[in-house]
Amino acid sequence: MSSTGTEDLEAFRRRARDFARANLGPASARTAAGALRNDRTDEEELAEVAREREVQRMLFDAGLAGICFPTEYGGQGLTLAHQRALNEELAGYEFPTRFQAPTLSPCAAVLLDFGTEEQKRRHIPAILKGEELWMQFLSEPSGGSDVAGALTSAVRDGDEWVLNGSKIWTTGAWWSDWGLCLARTNWDVPKHRGLTVFIFPIRQEGIDVHRIEMLNGSKEFCQEFMTDVRVPDSDRVGDVDDGWTVGTRWMFHERMLTNSPLVTVPVGFGHGGTGVSSLVAIGARDAGRLSEPVVRDLVGEARMLDIADRELRHRVGQGIATGVMVDQSAALTRLFSGVTATRIRTIGFEVVGTAGAAWTDEDGQLAHSADDYLMRQVSQIGGGTTEMARNVVSERVLGMPRERSLDRDVPFRDVPRGRPSSRS
Repeated sequence: MSSTGTEDLEAFRRRARDFARANLGPASARTAAGALRNDRTDEEELAEVAREREVQRMLFDAGLAGICFPTEYGGQGLTLAHQRALNEELAGYEFPTRFQAPTLSPCAAVLLDFGTEEQKRRHIPAILKGEELWMQFLSEPSGGSDVAGALTSAVRDGDEWVLNGSKIWTTGAWWSDWGLCLARTNWDVPKHRGLTVFIFPIRQEGIDVHRIEMLNGSKEFCQEFMTDVRVPDSDRVGDVDDGWTVGTRWMFHERMLTNSPLVTVPVGFGHGGTGVSSLVAIGARDAGRLSEPVVRDLVGEARMLDIADRELRHRVGQGIATGVMVDQSAALTRLFSGVTATRIRTIGFEVVGTAGAAWTDEDGQLAHSADDYLMRQVSQIGGGTTEMARNVVSERVLGMPRERSLDRDVPFRDVPRGRPSSRS
């Protein structure tokens, strides 16, 4: 311990290294690949979820969970440097990837910023122990990227609220525990002023989780239908009709993702698809093309993009932490990582060539490269679209004029809109 009571950084690093070597298995190539592959059964998926809960609890018991979370909520109260040391020491090992986003950030981060003391003490320790997996109920079928145009309604009934509506594109809602939900509580004011945020358990009467089959067969994305879901007012986050204040910070944390000091992501792993340049090299090797100059150039490009993405995240994270950069600068890393992940997926497909059109179980990294290519745009949609990130960079970072909005000062009930999607 230092004179300030903070654990010495090198001692912490040694402790993290010893823990990883003694308790964790090797990282799965499939986990690093990501891209919502459809290559395991529901039973295998649930087994992975259960294992990640175990690993998260192991980290908690070892004093390696919630590095930058306050100690009063079960965290370690350490510094960003300690979190980075842990990320470095966990490189190459398994880790609870499903807990990082959106459970720890943005969900737990929003609770830290806006939750009541009771909410923080009830949920954050449970999250850090691996007992609660959270999802964000944000996007809606009719809203696209306009989250402020939420149609899911919350009507007050005494000490409770009654929620009705639908949310969509919630990855993993079918195996998760709690939801952080943005809902409409006032229709007589402009859309940004009539929103409120709530939390509630997902597995309860009135919530029907429907899994959406993607073009590669994956059913990780979900749509949730809420019918007369009753939520106590004690599970409201922030003030009534002030959900946009919560939402703005919520989306900041969403854009931060692996750049957040609240998440643990081993060096070399990128949430959303980056950090896989090594897999491109493996694919080139398995395809027998690593000696070809054009393929070596592509592998080098993927590696360069990976390094640039990591260094940009480090620079922006440090700039925000020190106040040199505004927090909206997180959109810079969101934009770059999304574009980079798409390009690396494309490179992966270019490297394997015709072998990406068909594969067997023995084809190593050649397998699923075509699926990854077809799903490459996911990295520019999930976690806030890159189009929205471009708007944030131009308007809130560079100070360019805002786009004209015809519904800015119009009561939301008077804003023309199409009919929301109905359940098929």
